[in-house]
Amino acid sequence: MPTPAEFVLLWVSSLLTLFVFSFLYKDNPFYKFAEYLYVGISAGYYVAFDYQNNLVPNLWVPLVQQGKLEYIIAFVLGILIITRFFPKIAHLSRWSLSFMIGTVTGLAMVVVLQGDLIMQVGRTILPVVGIPDDPVAGPGWWQGFQNLVIIIGVCASLIYFYFSKEQRGFLGGTAKLGIWFLMISFGAGFGFTVMARLSLLIGRMDHLINWVQKTIMVLGWG
Repeated sequence: MPTPAEFVLLWVSSLLTLFVFSFLYKDNPFYKFAEYLYVGISAGYYVAFDYQNNLVPNLWVPLVQQGKLEYIIAFVLGILIITRFFPKIAHLSRWSLSFMIGTVTGLAMVVVLQGDLIMQVGRTILPVVGIPDDPVAGPGWWQGFQNLVIIIGVCASLIYFYFSKEQRGFLGGTAKLGIWFLMISFGAGFGFTVMARLSLLIGRMDHLINWVQKTIMVLGWG
């Protein structure tokens, strides 16, 4: 038997779920209420989260409590962002945006190169012969065949995006093979996304069934 607080929260969450599902019929005030409530709560949560986890420990504590004056630069750049709300001095915010975009781009390039590009290149350089049998991965010839498919798929997909030469003959055939690999990859990704969304839908439907069951239990209808 749920407590009164749990019962109220169950009703609120279930009604909001139905409000969102009502958009399947048409746009209506119930859906708009749930949408605005979600956006408003999310915005408020992230403002409070950033204040407690970013602004206070990364700026206020070092600058005010620890006396690290070099953090004044970050404070000034942050203040300049607010000038976007004042048309006469809005151009000053470009300094902060330029610094932020440049820094994030530089850091992201290193992360992408190390975490994605180099790793993907390494995962493509695979042996195709002389692989010992493995009780988990299977016989060596099967592992080599799988590695060969990966190598051909990567090379064919890259050739598809090679536009410096007209794709005819061997180059055109390889590009068409790359299209097949790309479509299989996109299809698998789309199928995985659909499965993930269906799992969310199943979770919401299970929540609604639980709501009906507990409501019947509390009201003594069953």
